[in-house]
Amino acid sequence: MESWVISTGLVFLYVLITIVLGFLANRAMSLDLEDFLLYGRKAGFVVLYLTVVASYHSAFAFLGSGGFFYRHGIGFWEAGTWTVLTGAITYTLGVRIWALGKRFGYITPADMLADFYESEAVRIVVALVSVLFTILYIQVQAQGLGYIISVASGDRIPFEIGTLILMIVAGGYLMAGGLRAVYWTDVVQGIWMYVAVWVGALVLSYRLFGGPLELWTRVAAERPDLLSLPGPEGFFTPGIWIGMSVALSFGIILQPHIMIRYYSAVSGRTIKWLGATTPIFLMTLYIPAALVGLGGAIVLPDLANPDQIFPELLVRYAPAWLTGLILAGATAAAMSTLDSILHANMTVLTRDIYQRYIAPDREPGHYVWVGRGIVLGLLIIGYVLSVRTFGFLVTLVTLSGAGALQLLPGMLGVCYPTRRPFTKAGVLAGIGVGLAVLYLTLVTFPNALGLHGAIWSITANFATCITVSAFTKASSDETIGRIHGAVEDYIYGSGEEGLEEALKS
Repeated sequence: MESWVISTGLVFLYVLITIVLGFLANRAMSLDLEDFLLYGRKAGFVVLYLTVVASYHSAFAFLGSGGFFYRHGIGFWEAGTWTVLTGAITYTLGVRIWALGKRFGYITPADMLADFYESEAVRIVVALVSVLFTILYIQVQAQGLGYIISVASGDRIPFEIGTLILMIVAGGYLMAGGLRAVYWTDVVQGIWMYVAVWVGALVLSYRLFGGPLELWTRVAAERPDLLSLPGPEGFFTPGIWIGMSVALSFGIILQPHIMIRYYSAVSGRTIKWLGATTPIFLMTLYIPAALVGLGGAIVLPDLANPDQIFPELLVRYAPAWLTGLILAGATAAAMSTLDSILHANMTVLTRDIYQRYIAPDREPGHYVWVGRGIVLGLLIIGYVLSVRTFGFLVTLVTLSGAGALQLLPGMLGVCYPTRRPFTKAGVLAGIGVGLAVLYLTLVTFPNALGLHGAIWSITANFATCITVSAFTKASSDETIGRIHGAVEDYIYGSGEEGLEEALKS
């Protein structure tokens, strides 16, 4: 049997496993909107941990990070900064988001912000920002899936066909089982992807160089520029480093698929444990990614698309059965984030737009079917973007995070009580100015003065939000007291026991 048949067959065997899990999730799911969208708010630590890390590390980490090490060198180890920040943000901000979601029944990010700022305009703007910028994330995963199948099959299965097949599978089990299907498949995918990237990197380093130490010795001798800052192309300057760290920590946390994860947790303690432990998984994945990217720069120095370095090395230098198992892990990395983004966007559009403004008084089953239709539409949009537009996976993810980052002032205003709260006018003006500045500093004047567009945009956002809020009317005292009081009571007062009592009353 030809090697490409074995490797591609194992990838599709993994895909079959996800289909089975989606079918089982469908049988366990009740036709209830909160169960379909939020797993019934019952996600325990193990399930939540694996779905969060699987969603956070996607084709961006499995393929894109190797490509960035290949092209820019060890500067990409700045990933350690944003992965630590992710844990700290989850531990502090994430637990507040969970407490408010539990107390007031929030399902989407826009639910929380619209309630606090007493504004339907805030709801619509937050929903649109959440969806528009995470569509880029759909493109990232779709392109990653296409790369995997085309390389594994030796281009016998075209990029476009491979992308289409795997997107249909991810969308299919999501439509069948909702967030339950996403969580069940992510448990498998989180483990599989982590083991696969380590095994693949170590096998390649021993086969090609004799081991990781020998790999580093070769890189130091033949490509010392990859072991320097700001790297061969001068990319990783301090301004870019800081900007990517902010966009890929705060920006990713504020995307709807991560915030919905917080809402779905069974307890605040689960969120705290999540914050304390996720950096371990997230950081350590970039060690084998560096071995792949740096070693690949020595072995295949003229690769046209650096994002394909991992599957290219596997197909050329690893046994077919091992290549198939590892590329199945890469497929898991992409599909675990693709299904999460599809679910999050479906939730936002169903809850914040359709249920709110178009059909507010329907049965839960009606909204479940509408959500499934929305997933189908998102799949079509994501597929078109993936086959018609191309970009480096890490660059696309950073842009996605920088867009979602514009929700930060409004979210901090909800979760952290202050003497002078932000106003709806301030939040809306800040988002508008922030997005305009983001466009200018990414397109018109890229990385002006050496600073990443994420820094320029969020600085302008905060300055505008603070200034406008100083001259405009805040929400009512009753609303501010209700929401900020719930935060203070949970954090400084009665904690989860008091929260449960409040829910009963």
